[in-house]
Amino acid sequence: MTSALNTLSPMQRIKRRTYEIMDGAVPDKYSHFVEIFIALLVVANVIGIILESVPEIHEQFMAEFHAFDVFSVAVFSIEFVMRVWSYSEKYTLDNSGTAWQGRKEYLFSFYGIIDFVSTVPFYLQLLFPGADLRVLRMFRLMRIFKLSRYNSAFEDMVAAVKAERDSFSSAVFLLFISCLLFSSLIYIIEGHVQPEVFPSIPAAMHWFVITIVSGWGNVDPVTFVGSILVILTQILSIALAAILTGVVATAYTAQVERRQALYEMEVRAVLADGVVTEEEQAKLKMMQAKLGMSDEQVQAIVHQMEEEKQIAAANSQQP
Repeated sequence: MTSALNTLSPMQRIKRRTYEIMDGAVPDKYSHFVEIFIALLVVANVIGIILESVPEIHEQFMAEFHAFDVFSVAVFSIEFVMRVWSYSEKYTLDNSGTAWQGRKEYLFSFYGIIDFVSTVPFYLQLLFPGADLRVLRMFRLMRIFKLSRYNSAFEDMVAAVKAERDSFSSAVFLLFISCLLFSSLIYIIEGHVQPEVFPSIPAAMHWFVITIVSGWGNVDPVTFVGSILVILTQILSIALAAILTGVVATAYTAQVERRQALYEMEVRAVLADGVVTEEEQAKLKMMQAKLGMSDEQVQAIVHQMEEEKQIAAANSQQP
């Protein structure tokens, strides 16, 4: 790795260093500064967008909101350009890929799309002055997803959903069957009594979805059978919510445990020879930052391994 860095030109070294800072590949004070600065700017943007939606505040601080938006767009645009420019170094240093491969991976990734969308509304407003500001504000609010780059919780949740996609698909299929069945029944039972409320099965499906989400479909049944059906629908909504919550909780816990197991395996591999080099320390630090593990979790793993060594040493001394 060191010999490869020595063969780089000054511009390539700058690009490589930019990639390390922007991607957090090397967890030093510069990458931490960029991470904290971008995160605080995103939070300030979200707060500003919320306050800007209040007419009185918007009229009083219109110039300040615009100036802050210009500053934010400039920062996010520079961040986007620097990432596109520097991500060519992701695979070229070890000759595992081309410069375009790293850039393409970033541009079409979730974070690349979010970074792009974070700046587009401002330029669209310049190109189309009559555009609906509420729609543009909605796109600007998507900047909040930029925070997920610095927190592994979102990635863990996505990975948990992917791992339990079969359970999720089963729950969604059950929800679809229930929607079709209960909507048809409520239409048959209440449709002739309340034709303005249940004029068709699609209208009854709308009632079912609202009942599942909120617990009440804003409609009081007239018939006795309809009342029983509403009660069963509410019970079903609670059951489906419990099933989905249980699936997510179990999958998320498994994902966190898997992450800790990966880090523990790496620590054991590093400590196998009893010597920890600076390169290995940097590798563990990078892995800790990538997996989002706290110092307390790392210390707990190290403490556990030390206890295992002491037990093994005590057992070896016994006759």
